[in-house]
Amino acid sequence: AAEKLIRNASKLGQVENHSTYLENAIAKARLCNQACHYPSLADDSGLEVLALEGRPGVRSHRYATEGGKLLSREAQDAANVQKLLGELKGRSEGEKAARFVCSLALVIEGILVHATGVLEGTILDAPRGSNGFGYDPVFLPRGSQKTFAEMTEAEKNAISHRALAVQQLIAQIKSSGIVFAKP
Repeated sequence: AAEKLIRNASKLGQVENHSTYLENAIAKARLCNQACHYPSLADDSGLEVLALEGRPGVRSHRYATEGGKLLSREAQDAANVQKLLGELKGRSEGEKAARFVCSLALVIEGILVHATGVLEGTILDAPRGSNGFGYDPVFLPRGSQKTFAEMTEAEKNAISHRALAVQQLIAQIKSSGIVFAKP
């Protein structure tokens, strides 16, 4: 029931309507927690490109929408990548510096714990690889020779912005003294 509530609220723009990843993650976690009364973990993430002053940012998934209408997941991803590459055409490599950002929010009985993970990289001129989703085919993490779309799921999950956010969240939970009881 909580998943359906969040899915429907997201479609109506009632959840991911804030200006930061953290605000969106908190809104989703609180909504889910209110619906189910269980600990709720939610995230929001996106791609930020230096040359585009941080765009697509919190609108990463909806970057190439026409009149607010989303396409199928695959078509939306392709449209977003094409728009991004078009906007970066002719830019220097330094201007194509980018980063993936993920904010997590955990709500437990009125307690909020949150963390943010950031992975630096650059945007390539053309897609490479067929794994992953979204901007993965054009994002080359700093220090890597492979785009996210060229990596295995395990390789990507070991270094991703989401993995970094989870690591930070776990550290914050431990440092705050929160102990999860077994059922």
